[in-house]
Amino acid sequence: MSILNNAVINYAHRGASGNYPENTMLAFAKAVEMGCDGIETDVQMTRDGVLVLIHDERVDRTTNGSGLVKDYSYAELCRLDAGLWYGASFAGAGIPRAEELLLLARDAGIRLNFEIKNGIVQYEFIEEKLIELIYSYGWQDLVILSSFNHYSMVHCKEIAPSLKTGLLYMEGLYRPGLYARTARADALHPYFYAVNEEIICEAHSEGLLVNTFTINDPAAMRRLVQTGVDGIITNYPDRLRSVMAELNCLNSN
Repeated sequence: MSILNNAVINYAHRGASGNYPENTMLAFAKAVEMGCDGIETDVQMTRDGVLVLIHDERVDRTTNGSGLVKDYSYAELCRLDAGLWYGASFAGAGIPRAEELLLLARDAGIRLNFEIKNGIVQYEFIEEKLIELIYSYGWQDLVILSSFNHYSMVHCKEIAPSLKTGLLYMEGLYRPGLYARTARADALHPYFYAVNEEIICEAHSEGLLVNTFTINDPAAMRRLVQTGVDGIITNYPDRLRSVMAELNCLNSN
């Protein structure tokens, strides 16, 4: 069965990270320019309780620093360069605060997917801090929270029952739609190899969304759109926009 879903949400994975240093304001702004519908990013917390956007628990891969994010104060983190690793022309990019992305989202009118990174490092009260921040900007209706730590997602629902949550996973879960309901989740966020038409249909029958990651190949994008996913998380939001335009054109002929 082929389902053409014209409403597939184009989430830029860590911003337009295929062409710009991930999780920087430059990557986020470029994703908006490329026509994304939303931005997916990773939330961690500094030693002094500031919510920052960086994927790894350590700063080593994406900055010129070393060590765990949790061991840095925000002022210390600001002294690191988050662009130089990607190329000399990107030197000077910093690690953003969550507030900076919320401001961009509000100005651009886009959705946000905050992945809470609290698996390897357990950040105390990170859920409370992030949810309070989201509500302070009035962006709760355009945000979905996700995590590989499903206990965290249950906790988010305890704090803010109306805020959407998605369960991240890598492997083939059995009846994931039914499982997600036990966590009061609103969406499945599977690795794209772990999703198929049967899973999508079951999820939809349970009233769940399916937002899959990380798809960069146009052929895979096309297949997943036609299979009926609700959102695609990609490093190349411009590619996905082109695929969607192509499919919409084909559908209208």
